[in-house]
Amino acid sequence: MDTSSVDDWLVHGIVLAAGEGRRLQVYVQEIRSEPLPKQYVNLIGRRSMLEHTFHRAERLIPAKQILTVVSRGHLLRADVCRQLASRPRETLIVQPANKETGPGILLPLMFIYKRCPQAIVAVFPSDHFVLEEDRFMNHVKLAVQAARQDPSRIVLLAIEPHEPETEYGYVVPHEDVGELCRCETRRVAAFIEKPRAEVATKLMMAGGLWNTMTMVFRADTLLQLVRRIHPVIYRGFSRILEALGTRREQPTIDAVYEKLESANFSKQILETIAVDYPKSISVLPVREVFWSDLGSPARVLRVLRRLSHPQTEEIQTTPDYKKPRRAENREL
Repeated sequence: MDTSSVDDWLVHGIVLAAGEGRRLQVYVQEIRSEPLPKQYVNLIGRRSMLEHTFHRAERLIPAKQILTVVSRGHLLRADVCRQLASRPRETLIVQPANKETGPGILLPLMFIYKRCPQAIVAVFPSDHFVLEEDRFMNHVKLAVQAARQDPSRIVLLAIEPHEPETEYGYVVPHEDVGELCRCETRRVAAFIEKPRAEVATKLMMAGGLWNTMTMVFRADTLLQLVRRIHPVIYRGFSRILEALGTRREQPTIDAVYEKLESANFSKQILETIAVDYPKSISVLPVREVFWSDLGSPARVLRVLRRLSHPQTEEIQTTPDYKKPRRAENREL
């Protein structure tokens, strides 16, 4: 990527790595003999999910413009510090505590907004498996183009499902084909969170997509929407914004987080925007990409089974995702 132009300089990334991965803790302890949040573990391949995420994001965005948010407690672990050691120091954003994905996105966003209010921001969860990475990142590029052309919209990437998964969130594109937006995006008709099996099957047949929580937006656009729908949260992060770069920065972050309630970005922010400001959010369907949110042992094993029985030449020629022979030999 040529980073010499102003437009490229405006593109920033946020990697979400502050979660604790509690649903996978027992599985992680079985393969490592010690607890560690799943994003820092080599669940599939020779690198951790976080390291795969960095590699994926850097196909589009320079490392110095990718901010990584972690929880303070994570830095007490040697494996975590090792994986973060190569990142530019100013790109590491430390939360006093994990308060879910809402604050997890808003805290690093304050640092980006302080630097460049009109920055285009791409958000990447750090615990997802993506097989066809080039194809996936080409869709992220499309989302960046859409956000440049229409800065008023949040563009959410959503995967074409290959089974009626009941533990994922679904995004339903608007059925009116006349509402096709720029760069192949569509208006959002509805969000459906963790549907029953029969509902998931109907959603698949109706064109429903899996919500990846990978999204692109302009920094000032999202903040203005948060100001309208969650003024209390907005005021807290506005305090942090004012304190950035001063001696009050860390004390202010600590004070805000002490009173801050957890907030799920998809449930409490995206869904509210879709209802109250439907023209401010679009979905970009991602076709022919095998994607998984590694949120349970069953999903990890499902991916490993797929890789052990390749169905396409593409899988056969992806050496970075070969299953290690012994869990204890995984390079961490």
